[in-house]
Amino acid sequence: MSQLIWNGLFVGSFYALVALGYSMVYGIMKLLNFAHGDIYMLGAFTGFAILGAVGGISPGMALPLLLGVLLLTMVVTGLSGVVIERVAYRPLRNAPRLSLLITAVGASFALEYGMRAAAGADPQVYPVRLGGTSVEVLGARITLQQLALIIVAVVLMVGLNLLVTRTREGRAMRAIALDPRTSALMGIDVNSVISRTFFLGSALAGAAGVMAGAYYGKIDFLMGFLIGLKAFTSAVIGGIGNIPGTMLGGLLLGLLESFGTYWLGGEWRDVFAFGVLILFLSVRPTGLLGERVTERV
Repeated sequence: MSQLIWNGLFVGSFYALVALGYSMVYGIMKLLNFAHGDIYMLGAFTGFAILGAVGGISPGMALPLLLGVLLLTMVVTGLSGVVIERVAYRPLRNAPRLSLLITAVGASFALEYGMRAAAGADPQVYPVRLGGTSVEVLGARITLQQLALIIVAVVLMVGLNLLVTRTREGRAMRAIALDPRTSALMGIDVNSVISRTFFLGSALAGAAGVMAGAYYGKIDFLMGFLIGLKAFTSAVIGGIGNIPGTMLGGLLLGLLESFGTYWLGGEWRDVFAFGVLILFLSVRPTGLLGERVTERV
């Protein structure tokens, strides 16, 4: 039982990191950014390229080097998110939402098949693989590398929550989420705040991509598709647009998948996860911590 809980929390931390970008962008623009999962893929390949350029990595230096690569990757993917917002979304900000949604799907395909053209269709083996010996804690086998990755994920999530709730930048984000026009009249630079929101969300997705590549050991150009859907599911479960709810949703989805796989078998893992998505959309579409909002006319 404790092993199932640990496995669920570990996988759920990846889901939560990616889902935060979904939730932030939706909260501030009411946009389902379906290209966000491919930023996760871009992060994995960026880390792959940097580690490949370094070469000759000793096992003792793997984890410190990976943390440095993770920071560089967060900058690269964050800037990529800003470029996507500026080129693909900003010109259509006042267009019907369906136009933005179609553009997001197009950006997703552009990232996927652009990476296929650049890196090839075959899966790539990550230059650094975090394995190592495990220790038993309350009946669960935990490796130090797993513990390090989940600590990094928690630090990033807590840091983002503090930024949104305790800083001037966070207040600007929340003001734009409530009413962008009034926020602009009050002197808030709406375009800059939205760009920084994309930077933060994309940076977290890139960090999750590096962590997943190092842990699972294999990456491919379509790896962002499924994780994007799982991240969307996490955001819906917790309450899309709600930062603590999104974190909770990611962890909860990881736990549901872990126990669902144990009960039903691995082949039912994705069916179980998306069945939960349908259930929440039917029974509680606002999610666990989300609030029902009224559209302004």
